[in-house]
Amino acid sequence: MLAALCTIDLRIPACRSLKEKRHVIKTLTAGLRSKFNVAVAEVDHQDLWQRATLGVSTVAGEGYHLRKVMHEVERFVSREPAVDIIDTLMTIHSQDD
Repeated sequence: MLAALCTIDLRIPACRSLKEKRHVIKTLTAGLRSKFNVAVAEVDHQDLWQRATLGVSTVAGEGYHLRKVMHEVERFVSREPAVDIIDTLMTIHSQDD
């Protein structure tokens, strides 16, 4: 069994309040969960209006499948007009780690 972990650092330039940010992040995380069946949460910058870091994880038997899913997740996020991706980091962990 392998697990992929991905952090996606985002800028949300149009947000003027935490309420607006929550709406953008909720919409994005719900879309990721329903389309890719991944676990996703906001993991950093919760108190900043225009920044967010999402943590995304999934498990599979093959590394190829994990890389494919995480690449599609990144593409999905990049298509969201309300956010700009600052940085991404993906790691794959095996059961032996």
